[in-house]
Amino acid sequence: MVLQEKAGPHTAPASRRALLPGIIQVLGELLITAGVILLLFVAWQLWWTNVESDAKQSQVIKEFAQDLSSAAPAPAAPSAPPAAAEDFGKPVVGTAPGHAGTIGIMYIPRFGPGYTRPIVQGTSQDVLDTLGLGHYSNTAMPGAVGNFAVAGHRQTHGAVLDNIHTLVPGDKIYVQTKDGYYVYVFRNNQIVMPSRTDVLEPVPTKPGATPTESYLTMTSCNPRFGAEERIIAYALLDSWRPAAAGPPAEIAAQVAAATGRS
Repeated sequence: MVLQEKAGPHTAPASRRALLPGIIQVLGELLITAGVILLLFVAWQLWWTNVESDAKQSQVIKEFAQDLSSAAPAPAAPSAPPAAAEDFGKPVVGTAPGHAGTIGIMYIPRFGPGYTRPIVQGTSQDVLDTLGLGHYSNTAMPGAVGNFAVAGHRQTHGAVLDNIHTLVPGDKIYVQTKDGYYVYVFRNNQIVMPSRTDVLEPVPTKPGATPTESYLTMTSCNPRFGAEERIIAYALLDSWRPAAAGPPAEIAAQVAAATGRS
């Protein structure tokens, strides 16, 4: 009878060493898989959400333009530029629509000639993640004395305020509604913590103060790829034009491209 030999003192460690390459291979494959998933998530956040939101926002602008066309004919082009600054009186202030209803379109030449973004009622996720700039429903409407405040994403879901940090004092911000065109002039920006809701007061950052001017306040996340803070951009109403007078000359081409009206 042949006797079974006893395992030598190095047999067990040798077996463990044989398993080690397999374990390392499995861990490597898991890390690669995790990396691929992370890259796909980043691509979805920074690219695909923008693609989806841009398509939806274009549809919102198209529907807004159709509503304008059904409400009134496009204004006739003036035969000559006005000799002096036109005075159209006090701005017409529209009524806020229901949740997710379209207020109008914002044009910011500083952000490029193609920047046209819808302004929609509400700041909940279903609005900001899809429809464009969201209007804080407890703030004023365009042209009103007080604070017309909007919010928008910076890097995802359309990145509607990605370039908010590039605004310089004097830049014009145009808001088009069915009633007309409101021209705001950028004044300054401010970095605050997310808890600073006083920026939405009728007089921004001054709770209890009675407004005498018409403000535009835009809010977004800061820094660009984070959300630890908020960047706030403030502007003041400079002028307005009724819809029948046509858009300001500076944005006439943008308005025509966005809505088919000039």
